[in-house]
Amino acid sequence: MAVGRTGRYLLRACMLAGLPAVLAACEGRQSALDAAGAAARDILVTGWALFVGGTVIFLAVMGLALYAALARPERFPGRLSWVVGGGLLFPVVTLTALQIHEFGLARRLAVLAPDPALVVEVTGVMWWWDVRYHADGADPVRGANEIVLPAGRPVELRVTSADVIHSFWVPSLAGKIDMIPGHVNRLPVVAERPGLYRGQCAEYCGAQHALMAFDVRVLPAGEFDAWLAARRRPPPEPATPELARGRDAFFAVGCHACHAVHGTAADGLVGPDLSGIGARPSLAAGTLPNRVETIAAWIQAAQHIKPESRMPSFDVMDGDTLHAMAAWLESLK
Repeated sequence: MAVGRTGRYLLRACMLAGLPAVLAACEGRQSALDAAGAAARDILVTGWALFVGGTVIFLAVMGLALYAALARPERFPGRLSWVVGGGLLFPVVTLTALQIHEFGLARRLAVLAPDPALVVEVTGVMWWWDVRYHADGADPVRGANEIVLPAGRPVELRVTSADVIHSFWVPSLAGKIDMIPGHVNRLPVVAERPGLYRGQCAEYCGAQHALMAFDVRVLPAGEFDAWLAARRRPPPEPATPELARGRDAFFAVGCHACHAVHGTAADGLVGPDLSGIGARPSLAAGTLPNRVETIAAWIQAAQHIKPESRMPSFDVMDGDTLHAMAAWLESLK
């Protein structure tokens, strides 16, 4: 059925009315439109300038093209001047100014502190993230699939890869940076607003690339100091017989051969560090929400949930033992 002129106008009006809702849907904890860091804000301002400027230029060019097509030749004087000015001088001046601005922006985004108080090493692994915190000259604190940062303090991220090329990207905090095997790239970050943000590998890296995400938790500076101090302490003894059973099962099954839990005999380096895993928002690099049931499901059927990952499926435990192990891991805050 043909749509009349009135119907077309109504359709366009509805599309324009819905544009704010579409833009609002682009906000959230993984959105370049929701800048919560100094670098992300500079990138966002430049992006909006390009978008608005490009829109104005497009409308001006289309308007001139329409006028040239409809107006009589004698009413369009100086045609050669329009071609030289609009087709040569304007692009040269505009693109040169834009390039100078972008060179300056890239230079500002890459400025590194001579002696950063906090260095966070992030290593991309198929398909998870190994994280180490270096602060105050103390031994590094290891984590995985989550990065915790202090609000308002400059932090230097040092990123690399253990296997293939990955790309580190937290759109709400900073721009993308490649993670290259055998090479360390450095990215300064200042998170300005406490909150929970989401990062993602932005370079295709294999079968589970889409399930290689991570969380960034930005805490007030004082809370971050308390968190880092707590992470250096061993976990408390299990509070219930079930948790004690789960801890014993963790070692009996051999999980400690691949995973580490700070303050225990588990010191494996092959898989993610599980210290404080219960406090992380997600599990298996952003694949599952983090709770006892999903931890148990991940242990039992990792290859079904995330095929080709290096986590094998442990389906040899009875249900009670599996639940106890998941509960003990969830208790590690």
